[in-house]
Amino acid sequence: MARALLALGEGWRRSFCFLLGLVLLASGGALAQELDAVVTNQNQKSPTIADEVTNPTERKAYLELFKKRDPAKTAKLAEAFLAQYPQSWELAQIYGIAARAYINLGAYPQALSNAKQSLRLYPEDPLLLVPVANVQAQTGDWRNAIASAHEALDDLSRFVRPSSVPQHQWPVLKEKLEASCYFAIGRAETVEALNSSSPSTRSSLLEKAVNHLTRARALDSTGTESVYLQALAELGLNRIQAAAVGFAAVAEGDGPLKAEALKHLLQLYAATTPPPAPDFQAYLRQIVSAAGAAASAQGISPTAPPSAALPEYAGSQSCRFCHSDIYTAWHTGMSKMFQPYKPQNLIGDFTVHNSFYAGDDATFQDGEFHTTPGKNRWLFARMVVIHGHPYFETRNQDGRWHQYPVDYTIGSKWEQAYATRLPDGEIQVFPIQYNRLLGRWVDFWKFIDSPDSPRADLHRWGEMGIWTNYQANCAVCHTSQLRSPGGGGFAPKGETFREPGVDCEMCHGPCARHVAAMMKGQPYSKQPLDPPIDFTRISAQDFMAICAQCHMQSAVRAPGPRGELNYSTRGEFFVRYRSRPYDEFSHLGFYKDGRFRQTTFIVESLMRSECFRKGHITCGNCHDVHAPNPASNLTLLKFPEESNRMCTQCHTVFRDKAALVRHTRHPARSPGSRCVACHMPRIMNALLFMARTHRIDDIPNADSTLRFGQQDSPNACLLCHKDKVAQWVKEKLVAWKETPVAKP
Repeated sequence: MARALLALGEGWRRSFCFLLGLVLLASGGALAQELDAVVTNQNQKSPTIADEVTNPTERKAYLELFKKRDPAKTAKLAEAFLAQYPQSWELAQIYGIAARAYINLGAYPQALSNAKQSLRLYPEDPLLLVPVANVQAQTGDWRNAIASAHEALDDLSRFVRPSSVPQHQWPVLKEKLEASCYFAIGRAETVEALNSSSPSTRSSLLEKAVNHLTRARALDSTGTESVYLQALAELGLNRIQAAAVGFAAVAEGDGPLKAEALKHLLQLYAATTPPPAPDFQAYLRQIVSAAGAAASAQGISPTAPPSAALPEYAGSQSCRFCHSDIYTAWHTGMSKMFQPYKPQNLIGDFTVHNSFYAGDDATFQDGEFHTTPGKNRWLFARMVVIHGHPYFETRNQDGRWHQYPVDYTIGSKWEQAYATRLPDGEIQVFPIQYNRLLGRWVDFWKFIDSPDSPRADLHRWGEMGIWTNYQANCAVCHTSQLRSPGGGGFAPKGETFREPGVDCEMCHGPCARHVAAMMKGQPYSKQPLDPPIDFTRISAQDFMAICAQCHMQSAVRAPGPRGELNYSTRGEFFVRYRSRPYDEFSHLGFYKDGRFRQTTFIVESLMRSECFRKGHITCGNCHDVHAPNPASNLTLLKFPEESNRMCTQCHTVFRDKAALVRHTRHPARSPGSRCVACHMPRIMNALLFMARTHRIDDIPNADSTLRFGQQDSPNACLLCHKDKVAQWVKEKLVAWKETPVAKP
C-alpha cells in the first residue's frame, strides 16, 4: 500500500495546477479598507493596495507580478523584487507568489521556504496554506501537512470571499480549496497509519482518513485522487467491498491512477474465494452496480430544523434590582459609548482652549503627540456654550460659519466625540474630537485614515456625507439592538435602537424571560448559551464571538431577515461575524512585520496568539467588565497592580520568584520582569496613546527589527533600552540562548 501511495504524486500535481491558477489570479488587486469604520457588504469600494505603494518603480514591479506568465519567469521576477525591495509593504504577497510559482515548477524546498516567509508576515492566508499543506503531504511532512490544512480550513470558515475573486467564482474555488485540505489531511493520516506499529492506532487513523476523504469527495466530485486514497484506507481496514467500489470508480476514468486502480481490482478479484463472478469484467460490473445502488440509498440529508425564537428584551433598567453593583459599574462605562447630551457627561473644553486650526502639522509617533503651526493654517472650528448648551461652529466649504448643537456624546474615558442630529434624522459625527489624555482637540481621523479619506478632509465636513454619518458607520458598535425597519441595511437615517450605548443584553442576551422568572421566584434550567449567558460556562470561541461584536475591526456585517444590524431574534442572539481578509485593509493598520498596529484589531490580535489557539484564553481571563473600580481602572484589568497574576493563572511555574528571574533575565519586580513587557509591549495605537499588543506569545524579534527598523517593527527590548539598537538586542538574545541562567 505504501508503494501505491506514490502514484498520487503526479495526479495531485496535475489537478492542483488548475487550482493554483485560480489562486494566483485571486491574489492581485486587493482592496484597502479604511480603519475604524464598520465593514459591510455595502461599502466594498476602496482604493487598491497598489495605490498605497508610493514608489512608482516598486509599484510597477509589484503589478507586473500579477500578469499571467510562465511560472519560472514569475519566480524569477518575485526573487528580483525581494532582492530590490526587502522592506516593501507587500512582502507577504510577493513571497506567496514565489511559493506558488515554485510549486508549479515542482521545486518544493524553495516553495516551502518562501511560503514560510509569507505566512510569518500574514498567517491567515488559506490561498497559500492549501498548496503548502499539499506540498508538505507530497514531501512526507505529514504533521505539518495536517496542521497547515486545519489552519486553512479554519481561515476559509472565518473569512469572507477575497475581493479580488469574482462572486460567481468563489463558491467553486472555496469548495476545491476545502476539498484539497481534507485530501491532504486524509493522505497524511493514511501514511501515519501505515507507519504505526500499533493495530489500534492504525485503525483509528485509517477511520479518520476515511472520514476526511469522504468530505473531500463531497466537496469535489471530480477529485479521483481522494477516491483512490479512500479506497486504499478502506483496504487497510479490511473493508474489501468498499475498497473495490472506490478502485472501480477510479478505473472507469482515464486519469493517471487508472492503471493502479485496475491493478488493485485484479488483486482483489484473484483473492476472492469463491470467485464472485465468472470473469473479471463481470466482477467489475457487479461492483459498479453495487456502488450505484449504495449512492441512491443515501438519499438527501434532512434539513436542519429552524432555530427557535429568542425571548424579548427587558432593558438594562430591569437588571439593577438584583445586580445593583454590576449595574453601577456598567453605567459608568459601556453605557456611555453613545448617549444623549448631558452636562455631567461632557469632557471637552468648550470655554477656554476651544478653537481648532486646520492645516497644522500634527504627528503621533512613538507614543508622542506633536503639532507645529502650518503656514496656511485656518480656523476651522470653535467649540462654544450658548445659553448653557454646547455647540460646534465650523467654517465650511462655502467660507461661512455654521452652528450645530451637540446632541450626543460618544465615549467617556480617553477621548470623546460629539454628534448632531439633522432635521431629517441623520446623525453626523463632528470630525474634531477631544482627547482627555492630551487635554486638547484633535482631528483623530487624520491619524488613522489614508491621505485621500473624505472624512479626514475638513473641507468636506459641510457636505454631511455618508463617511461621517453615525448610523452608517458607528451605531453598530455604539448602540444596542440596532435595527433598520425597512430591512435595507446600514442607512444614513431611519435606523432604530433599543438603548444608546452598549447595554447589558448586548453581551448577555434578551432577558425578559429570566427577569419574569426571577421576579416570580421560579428559577428554570437553561443551557450555557441561553440568555442570560453565563460566561463561566461557555467556550472560548463563543466568549470571543460575543466580544467581537464590537472589538473586531474586520467583522463583515449584513442585515438580518427583519433588518437586525447587530443582533439576532432567533437562535443565538449574537452574530458570529466573519472577517474581511486582513490584507485588504489599509497599511495604517499594520506594521511591516505583519503585526497589528491599531487597537481596532484587538480581537484579531488575540486570536493570533497561542494563548487563544491552544490555551483557549478569553478577554475575561484578564479583564473584568464589571470591575468595581471603573473610574480608576480604565482598562478594567483583574489585577491592575500585579499584571503577572493574569499570566500565572495558567503559567503557574512563574509564580515562583526564582523561576521568573531565570525566564525574564531581569530582577524580580523590575519592569523587565513583567510578562507584558516582552509578550505584550505597547505597540498598538489607541486613542493617541500606545496600548499593549494582544498577540500574547509575541517575543522580541531582532532580525525583523534589523530588516524594517524600530518604526516599522518595534522591538520590545528597545522600548525600554532606548539607547540601544537592534544589533545589540540580537547579540543579547543569542548570548542568552547559549548561556542559560543557572538555577540557584
